[in-house]
Amino acid sequence: MRFLGLLLALTLLPSVCERSASVVPQLKAADANLSGAIPRSRDADDVGRFIAGLPATDGSPFASLEETDAWQAHRLQLDATWRRAEAGLIGGIREFQRQELGGASIANTPVFYPFGGPDALTATLLFPNSPAYVLVGLEPSGTLPSPAQTEKKDLPAYLADVRESMASELGRSFFITRQMDHQFRGQVTDGLLLPILHLLVRTHHTILGFRYVRLDEEGQIIERAVTYKAPTRYGNKGIEIEFLSDTDRAVHTLYYFTVNLSDDRLRENQPFLTYLSRLKGTATLLKATSYMTHRPEFSLIRNAMLANSAAILQDDTGIPYRWFRPELWNVQLYGNYERPYGPFRWLEQPDLRKAYQTPGSKPLSLRIGYGYSRIPSNLLLARRASAVAAVSQPKGELGGAP
Repeated sequence: MRFLGLLLALTLLPSVCERSASVVPQLKAADANLSGAIPRSRDADDVGRFIAGLPATDGSPFASLEETDAWQAHRLQLDATWRRAEAGLIGGIREFQRQELGGASIANTPVFYPFGGPDALTATLLFPNSPAYVLVGLEPSGTLPSPAQTEKKDLPAYLADVRESMASELGRSFFITRQMDHQFRGQVTDGLLLPILHLLVRTHHTILGFRYVRLDEEGQIIERAVTYKAPTRYGNKGIEIEFLSDTDRAVHTLYYFTVNLSDDRLRENQPFLTYLSRLKGTATLLKATSYMTHRPEFSLIRNAMLANSAAILQDDTGIPYRWFRPELWNVQLYGNYERPYGPFRWLEQPDLRKAYQTPGSKPLSLRIGYGYSRIPSNLLLARRASAVAAVSQPKGELGGAP
């Protein structure tokens, strides 16, 4: 109940209070997932600004490091990279959000982003009014380095590695899995906390605090020691970040959990399944997923998303088109669909191609997902039909048979 209490208690601006009241009913089903108070501290904001090439605020322990030639060059290069992203990818996402999601009923709902890794950028730009974001990936959540630890690094090499680790996200719209496997497992950082902070502070947010968390056996979020060792194959370890929008002063929470979402691992991970069962009425986001939910070994997470989501926004790597039964979902297509790019060419969806050939799809003014600037991009927005409650699901199928 902490999160609802926090939302109701906010008195920063009238607009924030009004927004909080509007999202309370949609959060009731999920509030059992939300944990206790996050300790307020500037540490994560200071680190985030330093690695993101943003000038330190008064009192930052990184101020002296920002006087070095290495950091000054880092700032100039990142400023140029972010200007290009703002003119292309970021500007396109914001325009899509204004035109297609700004007035939608899902605009203020919690966001669930499986296979999302550290991509706080896309989640917060598409759903800037969401009170909570839940990201899931295979990579570790990572730890926050101290100023003393940073001072001991070869600063020019370290900052160059930081820039390289963000290049694919800002240039192509997604993190490349094989690069994350080594960049975020020790080469650049020990997990995803730093790239998440980087993306948040660069998109006009202030980090209010964070903590290390995990799921207990009842699927509740609890605080953990940074050195916590899980006694099982599933650790369900993560991080919880509270941040403030510098634009409208609204407070949001982001969670990242390290979870293997394949069926064989999820079946034994009852705590996460319990947690997942409480995530009702979410806006689910799927992008550049390596077509995981096209595979039978990812049926549990696919069916859970179909059962729990109020809306699903995805590219063609998300849930196969055939699963969006017209009596359950109202579907809007954007862009154009071509045979998938590169190693995923064999996963072409004839029914999706046919749907795009039928009048009704809308243009898409941004490049996003695999094949970025090589083949047309596509998005699908599926909203749950109002008559869903009256439609009986086939036995054993959480989301309905395709």
